[in-house]
Amino acid sequence: MSQAERIARVAELNDALRRSIHSPGRNQIVMTAGVAALIGDVALFRGFRRRAEILRIVRDYDSFTPDNDPIGEHDFGRFEFEDAILYWKIDYYDLELAYGSADAANPEVTTRVLTILLADEY
Repeated sequence: MSQAERIARVAELNDALRRSIHSPGRNQIVMTAGVAALIGDVALFRGFRRRAEILRIVRDYDSFTPDNDPIGEHDFGRFEFEDAILYWKIDYYDLELAYGSADAANPEVTTRVLTILLADEY
């Protein structure tokens, strides 16, 4: 696989993860303590609505440009939510989550972890 094909495949897999954010399979979606505090108690409607809105924003994110996605892997995004700046970032691990993935373009050897965080937690 050429480098361009590899990058396109990684972007495709990253986009697929975001599209399936509510059922990521082996992959994982996590948020930091700062985002959890921003959302509040998800047992309450307001907290549940906030969490759902943040997940929707990440799922639908399509503001990739050469400035914010220079490699083209669609692995990072920035957005505003209730006066806070948030990021989402996808990292690639082996299946046991012990080491980095040997090949992020191969879903058979990669677990993707999408982290949602406040900008000041980066």
